[in-house]
Amino acid sequence: MIMWYRDKHTHWPIALLMFCAIASAEDVDFQHDVRPILSDACYQCHGADEATRQATLRLDRREGLFAQRDGRTIVVPGQPQRSELIRRVTSDDPDVRMPRQSAERQLEPGEVDILRRWVEQGAEWKEHWSFVVPKRPPLPKPRSLREGRVPAGWPRNEIDLFVLRRLEQSKLEPSPPADRARLARRVALTLNGLPPDPEEVARLVADRAPDAYQRYVDRLLASPLYGEHAASVWLDLARYADTDGYQDDQPRVMWRWRDWLIDALNSSTPFDRFTTEMLAGDLLPDATDRQRLATGFHRNHRTNGENGSIAEEFRIEYVADCVETTSTVWLGLTLGCARCHDHKYDPFSQRDFYRLFAFFNNTPEKGVYRGNGSPPLIKIPTRTQQRALDELDRQIAQTTSDPERLNSLHEQRKELFDRVASTMIMDDGQPRDTFVLVRGQYNQRGEKVAAGVPGSLPDVPEVSADVPMNRLGLARWLVSRDNPLTARVEVNRIWSLHFGTGLVKSAEDFGSQGEPPSHPELLDWLAVYFMRTGWDVKRLHRLIVTSATFRQSSVCDESALTVDPENRLLWRFPRRRLKAEQIRDGALAVSGLLVKRLGGPSVKPYQPAGLWDEIAGGSTKAYEGGYERDRGTALYRRSLYTFWRRTIPPPGMATFDAPSRETCTARRPQTNTPLQALALLNDVTYLEAARVLGESMMASGSTSQERVAAGFQQALSRRPVEEELSVLLRAYERFLGQFQSEPEAAAEMIGIGDRKPHEQWNGAELAACMSVGNVLLNLDEFVVVE
Repeated sequence: MIMWYRDKHTHWPIALLMFCAIASAEDVDFQHDVRPILSDACYQCHGADEATRQATLRLDRREGLFAQRDGRTIVVPGQPQRSELIRRVTSDDPDVRMPRQSAERQLEPGEVDILRRWVEQGAEWKEHWSFVVPKRPPLPKPRSLREGRVPAGWPRNEIDLFVLRRLEQSKLEPSPPADRARLARRVALTLNGLPPDPEEVARLVADRAPDAYQRYVDRLLASPLYGEHAASVWLDLARYADTDGYQDDQPRVMWRWRDWLIDALNSSTPFDRFTTEMLAGDLLPDATDRQRLATGFHRNHRTNGENGSIAEEFRIEYVADCVETTSTVWLGLTLGCARCHDHKYDPFSQRDFYRLFAFFNNTPEKGVYRGNGSPPLIKIPTRTQQRALDELDRQIAQTTSDPERLNSLHEQRKELFDRVASTMIMDDGQPRDTFVLVRGQYNQRGEKVAAGVPGSLPDVPEVSADVPMNRLGLARWLVSRDNPLTARVEVNRIWSLHFGTGLVKSAEDFGSQGEPPSHPELLDWLAVYFMRTGWDVKRLHRLIVTSATFRQSSVCDESALTVDPENRLLWRFPRRRLKAEQIRDGALAVSGLLVKRLGGPSVKPYQPAGLWDEIAGGSTKAYEGGYERDRGTALYRRSLYTFWRRTIPPPGMATFDAPSRETCTARRPQTNTPLQALALLNDVTYLEAARVLGESMMASGSTSQERVAAGFQQALSRRPVEEELSVLLRAYERFLGQFQSEPEAAAEMIGIGDRKPHEQWNGAELAACMSVGNVLLNLDEFVVVE
């Protein structure tokens, strides 16, 4: 009900008057409210880039914002009428007003009001939040907790205290807990990437012990499936592919690095050691072959093998790629913007970029080569190969009196070792001088620089024999407790695995152009917790998924939606579509087709014929015959093992927003297109999976109701409600009638895919079950986590 205030001149809704009063009195936060405005509208001309800075004025620094210029003070705390900033943004004179009329970005009236109120309230300045070393904030005491009216099931751990307080500040309440079956599916999908086994779900639902869910989580974390799912994020970050990129896009062998990655994640390698080995495993004292293999991370970049290319030009590109990837993965910064000039928005100079460049400049990598053609290389046998080699070594050791057999064994061992794949790694060769490159051009050398970190961030620990100024020193700096970014960036990435979006939405940009965190104190608390608990990734996962915040229902509340339409305050679990790999793997898993085997060379599943011939160089010698898909079990491996050609990524993955992996990707987009629906309905992968699911349905019972209910539970990890079952039964009967009248269509339908159906099944009935299975795999609930 709206009450009206009236006088002889006007009448206004009292609610509106109250809102205006509250808005005008509301505290303005510099980090959340003011800095984004300055960054968007002012830093382009008054930021860190000296080359484009106007009037020698910097508004990204405290000393610039509060400076005196020509008898005027830019900002006078508490006095907007005396502040040049406010005069400029409110002036009607086009020669005075800022931003200039020609600028692309103009201030909205509400933004001008925020700046005015900020000055009025004292113009508090804070350093950019991500450049300040995180400190552990005190745990909040939400009002509902103090008053003894806390929502049911809240709080379960420290995360919930921060989330609950933020909800209370916005007058929102958390959603009720999700039911056990949905929760079991949710956490299996976010930890292992696959739908859970229905029997596991049934056991969890029936287990009423207080720690039943925690034990279920521990089983998921202990599963080898965890490492494969977690690896998919790192494959995007590492720009992993099975080809070298550019025009011909020739094949390369880097899957041994992928195997290392999966093993490292499954074995709970602490994140600081994980980081150090990937960046500098070869520089560790007494480095093992596996530590050297880890450095393949920075040999995953694109490489050029085209005749006529300038070797030094492309070598420079590879080193620059290492800098940009490192800054994205561990610092969450867009340092690539400083390759050609000072960063326009963040306090990083072009010199900073090339000081980081110097850390990677000594690798003896060629500039122009194909595939795995450039040392340093390493050969590390797989576990199976190593067992075979060990057995041959044992036999050789026991054959001392039979020269002919000894020679034969040595030959066998040599042949076996020759088959071990060579993989590119990092190494430090002869030191190279590093120069600032004018406009980023490889042959335009400027100032000579030494290796170092950006001047606006804490320095590298004192250089010593233990921490030299090389890649090892850089790695140690990244995981230092004094580095303000690394822990925050990784915590944010792990958070986004479970909630779809990080506490910082712009996972790739923690700078001034990125979005501020939705829960800054929670982010800092988690970052400190992560470091204090030994950079234990699985422990952090466990903390997140056992929180009441994670265990909420995903059901939408209309009133909460109007307050927080993006659910940034986490008043419910954010329902979202699964990643490309999860959708395909889920279809294979629920049908029973999925082959759960860790590691090994990449495989080539179904793909439209002739697709590789669509680009220049597609039919080169290395690809004679075009794309030759695999047969047998290789068709049904998890998607992270799919052969990845950068110029033509796997179409089933690209359709669902997987990147090309030409560059480091920290955050995938999410789109909804007709192609996605067409793929799920018609792609041979999903049709074959639906057929095999249909066979499982046939085997589950003799009645249509038993079959449909079993298929539903297999696909969605829960029993259907009566209305759902009724709809599917009607569909089944309709499909059955059609296929009984058209046996040729039924035979064609069930013949899709390499795996042939068992002859024991009635063709029309199996085709009807397959059609219902196809419906199940196309349901919204199947392709989302909720």
